Amino acid sequence: MRLGGMALQNGVLVHGPTAWGCAVRDESGTLHVASGRKPRLAPAVRSRVPVLRGPIALAEAFALLPMVRRALPQARFPFERPAVLGAIAASTITARRLRRSRLSAGAREVTAGALALLPAALALRGPDLAAYHGAEHVSIGTYEAGGTPAPKEHPRCGSQLIAPLLTSSLAANVAAAKAPPAARGIARLLGTTAAIGASVEVFSWMTRNPKHPVARALARPGFELQRRFSTAEPSSAQIEVANAARDACLALER
Repeated sequence: MRLGGMALQNGVLVHGPTAWGCAVRDESGTLHVASGRKPRLAPAVRSRVPVLRGPIALAEAFALLPMVRRALPQARFPFERPAVLGAIAASTITARRLRRSRLSAGAREVTAGALALLPAALALRGPDLAAYHGAEHVSIGTYEAGGTPAPKEHPRCGSQLIAPLLTSSLAANVAAAKAPPAARGIARLLGTTAAIGASVEVFSWMTRNPKHPVARALARPGFELQRRFSTAEPSSAQIEVANAARDACLALER
């Protein structure tokens, strides 16, 4: 069964086709576990319209977070740190000002795209997030390998989306910048939706064809990001937390 996940500041969230499981360890060292059913948004559209699968999946992921918080109030999401929230606000304001500057359309969008990555980079500098990210990969990868211990890097990590998403977002935003001023907002929204959808389709193709030279080239930046920056070797206690989340998800899936 294909599983996905998300690292938290103090634990791991794992999700499958229809269910989710989350486990966190509080400051006292106590392990807390919760699970439930995933929200399903427009399932008929998601199964029949390829380019819309990505945006719908992203919306489902955001809809899941309040459910996790209600079931497991001890969970601490990556973006909850004040420094990360401040970076999100600052990068958003700066990107808007850049788009009104006299720079070329390409330069504006490249700079805005780089700014958008700063909050995620800051979140990963948290004390345990990178290690829990590694624990998530080890737990899911070990399950998929039938019990053989897996490394902290995983080929389906969302970091593999970086190359196709940056490329498609840049193209979409440059095109939106050429629209009439009154239509730029809706053009940017439609372009972002199309960029996410196209990136997810490319990512799906990459996971189905991991040995293809193009797939390997597109996956390389994300893999290096995992190896050098976004994951750390987890402790046995952190892997225990990830396994608890994975097993809670699988219990509902079965």
